Amino acid sequence: MTDTTGTLDEALERLHTSGPERNGWLSNHAPMAVEALVRHGRAPAVHRWLDHYAPKLEELPPPHLPVTADVWRESLGDPARSTDWTRFFARELADRPWRSVLAEWWPRLLPGIAGGATHPVIRTGHAVRTLLTPGAEETAPRRAELAHALGYWAARHQPLPPLAPLAVAPSAAAALDAVPPVPEQDGGIRARLAQLSAFPVWGEAPDPDAAKELLTELVTAATHRYASHGHGEPIMLVHAATAPNAVLRILPALPRELWAPSVAAAWAAAAAVTAAYTPREAAPYAQTGLTAEEVFERAAAHGDDHTIKFTDTALDVGDPLALAAAVRSIDLNPPVL
Repeated sequence: MTDTTGTLDEALERLHTSGPERNGWLSNHAPMAVEALVRHGRAPAVHRWLDHYAPKLEELPPPHLPVTADVWRESLGDPARSTDWTRFFARELADRPWRSVLAEWWPRLLPGIAGGATHPVIRTGHAVRTLLTPGAEETAPRRAELAHALGYWAARHQPLPPLAPLAVAPSAAAALDAVPPVPEQDGGIRARLAQLSAFPVWGEAPDPDAAKELLTELVTAATHRYASHGHGEPIMLVHAATAPNAVLRILPALPRELWAPSVAAAWAAAAAVTAAYTPREAAPYAQTGLTAEEVFERAAAHGDDHTIKFTDTALDVGDPLALAAAVRSIDLNPPVL
């Protein structure tokens, strides 16, 4: 949906005075949530939603030393440099087409896809979607949002530990089911990811078209799985679907030779979140007779940022089980509006 109201640009400008995180680690979800709200026709509710979210926002972190195109590796993965990184990408995007900047940095950032609990890649996916929307203008706030998203990703870049291969899985759903939970499902995500040791083998893409099909399969499987397993950790497990969906949304903006490695990274992100939070047992869930529009209306009224973003992904999948999973997220997560 093309935003003809200007609401998204207004909201992004309002948010770009805020940092990517709060309380030292928690992600600022507002840019992602407002993009989803506008995308699904809820532009009139955006500023009210932001007013409610505003107390969670913190100022931009102070800059340290400029990141440059020649000297950047030592700054990668340093969360104290988030403003330096954002300013670097703002300069890059001012001087070059955004697709060129994205293509150059995608292979550099992809190994750290799990950093920041996958929020940076998700924010990047929402930012790229605004720039790819047919008929939409590539406005300054939307390019700035891409700079903020990429800057956040660079600052929180965190590769996973070395992983041994387990048996080959025949499908994305089977692969997610075969992911072994981390031994100690306690504490924050960084402590949990440090325990990862092995993943099932899945997602080897022989060509770009196969890569897109595999990514679509992964997003569908992770979304469906939330219906029966989301109770394990209702907030964190949404990322098993929203992170690979961010990659899927970004694919059309990337050179086709980058599509296959993107599948491997998306699988690693989905598997990591699953291992960190999946429950030992599935739980029953109900089907829904609601339409997609009705489901998103419920998510928007619910107001929780993770629920809005997961429902946005469920609508991308679009089948009855995905809609049931979205309703499950609405039921599991506490409302905020």
